[in-house]
Amino acid sequence: MSGKIVYRYNSKYPSIADLRKKAKSRIPKFAFDYLEGGCNEEWNLAKNESDFDDIVLKPQYLRVSGDIDMSVELFGRRYNAPFGISPIGLQGLMWPNAPEILAKAAAKHDIPYTLSTVSTSSIERIAEVSEGKAWFQLYHPTENRLRNDILRRLEAIECPVLVVLVDVPSFGLRYREIKAGLSMPPKMNISNIVQAASRPLWGIKTLQHGIPSFATLKPYMEKGLDLAQLGKFMDRTFTGKVNIEKVKAIRDIWKGALVVKGITSDEDMEAVISIGADGVIVSNHGGRQIDAGESSINSLIHLASNPTYKEKIKIMLDGGIRSGVDLARAHAVGSDFNFMGRPFMYGVGALGDEGGEHTINLFKAQLYQVMQQLTLENVSQFPERLLKR
Repeated sequence: MSGKIVYRYNSKYPSIADLRKKAKSRIPKFAFDYLEGGCNEEWNLAKNESDFDDIVLKPQYLRVSGDIDMSVELFGRRYNAPFGISPIGLQGLMWPNAPEILAKAAAKHDIPYTLSTVSTSSIERIAEVSEGKAWFQLYHPTENRLRNDILRRLEAIECPVLVVLVDVPSFGLRYREIKAGLSMPPKMNISNIVQAASRPLWGIKTLQHGIPSFATLKPYMEKGLDLAQLGKFMDRTFTGKVNIEKVKAIRDIWKGALVVKGITSDEDMEAVISIGADGVIVSNHGGRQIDAGESSINSLIHLASNPTYKEKIKIMLDGGIRSGVDLARAHAVGSDFNFMGRPFMYGVGALGDEGGEHTINLFKAQLYQVMQQLTLENVSQFPERLLKR
């Protein structure tokens, strides 16, 4: 194999587990629990990671192979690597200015960063720092007026991909958040204030960048809302089931690429194909919604095994990926592209402004090494190395 690419990162943190450990020591417990937690007993959260271990790959060491190219074409654009950064609400609570740090890193490395409706940076600001490359994930509002205005703003900044989230008909029952007194928005009780005081760098950075708020939603809020009023605004604005008719209405309005996130069943897959969606992200919301559900990777295995689906729509994965080996496994069982959320927040929590680039290079280096071991030139060849699942 000719030519070797070197991806540079801080050698003190060669794994996502190392980043997680460091981030935990720098982020207040209430914010770290908000990032880490799943719903109920967190069984599905654990399965999201552990079920990857059932996927086994086989090398072919004597195969003649050429240079490695891990780039992937998606919705008319070629990305530098087969993964992107997932949307996470309240990113600025977990580490100050996290959305901008990650959006800048993603733009530099030419991978997609996805901004959440309830993140702490605005649509317009992220479009600026990402050079117009960022995707946007829509929590469908209860009012079409608000939905239409958000779509107008996305069209104005020429957002390349709209992701519609459909797996939150109700908020998950998350014990960690209940114990910490967290809500949407978070409330600062005495315990949380003490935890924040024990993480001085987090506090200093928060003072520098300001108390996190729902920046994209500010134009729709009355000025001077207290926490109780803000909580009522969120309940009033985003409580409601997203059905296929609502997604179809967005498809009729939105002229760019449309992705539906939270798909895990044949019925939902067939529905989104029928209304002309361009892609789906198979996801169980990071194990935060239904504890009795299937892991994201097992849902993907089932859906991607249907050749009819593969011919009609891009099938992507979000959930449980913690290494380049996991990325390889995901592609081997049929994923077209992959997203990670918590690992990138561990990176930013551990290393601040350098965390985004470090984590991207870490995943690239690990995936590149697996492709070397399997003698592959591109990610589309991974299914050829699937031994069993």
